[in-house]
Amino acid sequence: MATALAKGFIRSELTARRLIIASDPHEAARKHFAAETDAKVTVSNIETVKFADILILATKPDYVAAVLEEIRDPLRSRKDSVLMSIAAGVTITRLENGLPAGARVIRVMPNTPALIGESASAYALGKNATAADGELAKTLLAAVGIAIHVKESLLDAVTGLSGSGPAYVYQFIEALSDGGVASGLPRDIATRLSAQTVLGAARMVLQTGEHPGFLKDQVTSPGGTTIEGVHELEKGKMRATVINAVRAATEKSRKLGQS
Repeated sequence: MATALAKGFIRSELTARRLIIASDPHEAARKHFAAETDAKVTVSNIETVKFADILILATKPDYVAAVLEEIRDPLRSRKDSVLMSIAAGVTITRLENGLPAGARVIRVMPNTPALIGESASAYALGKNATAADGELAKTLLAAVGIAIHVKESLLDAVTGLSGSGPAYVYQFIEALSDGGVASGLPRDIATRLSAQTVLGAARMVLQTGEHPGFLKDQVTSPGGTTIEGVHELEKGKMRATVINAVRAATEKSRKLGQS
C-alpha cells in the first residue's frame, strides 16, 4: 500500500520523487519501493521522521506499537508533522497514546486498487487534527481514487467492505470465468469478459447513481436467461454470504483494534 500511495502521489504531481522517503527494515521491501517510485529509501524510521512533514504509517497492526515507540521522541520537535495510519484496526486513541501530546493523527483505510488509481478510501481525524489536515488527507487519497471522510466508529465497517472487498470481487470474477469455461469459453476470453463485465457494471452504478437493484431489474427480462441465473444465485445465498463476509471482516478489524 505504501508503494501504491507513493506512486499515486507522483503520478498526480502532488509531490516530487525527491520529496518522498520510505523506511523499512527489510532490504527487499526497500529495493521494491525504490524500483517502483525512484524515491529515497532508508532503514531508519527516525531519518524518515526528520525528513518528512507527512508521515504514513503503513505497517501490519502488530508492528504499530514498536514503530510509535521509536518515533515518539523525534516527533516532539516536529510540531507541524501529521501522521496518517493505514494500519487496519488500530484506533486513533492507540495512535495518539503512542505519540507526543498534541500529535495530529489521521486514520485511513484505503484498498489495493490504489495501485492503478482506483482506490476506495475513507479517513477519520484525530482530536488534534485540523480541518486543513483533513483536506490534505482528502487530496492525497483522491490522487489514488476516491476519499470519503467518516466518523472513526465506521472505519471498521469500511475495512470489512472496501478494505477487504477487492478479494471478494476477485473471487466473483474468477467464478464468472470458471462458469464461462464450464460453458465452453477459452479461459483467457472468459476472464477478460468477466473482468470487463464487473468493471462496466460498477461504472454504471457510479455514473448513473441508480440503485443496484434497479439496474439489475433492467437486465432481467421476463422469462429470460438472466433471471434464471439470478435465481441460481439466490438459491446459493450469494447476497447473504457476501453480507456475512463483510460483517466477519468488520468484526476482525474491531478485534485487531482491541489487541
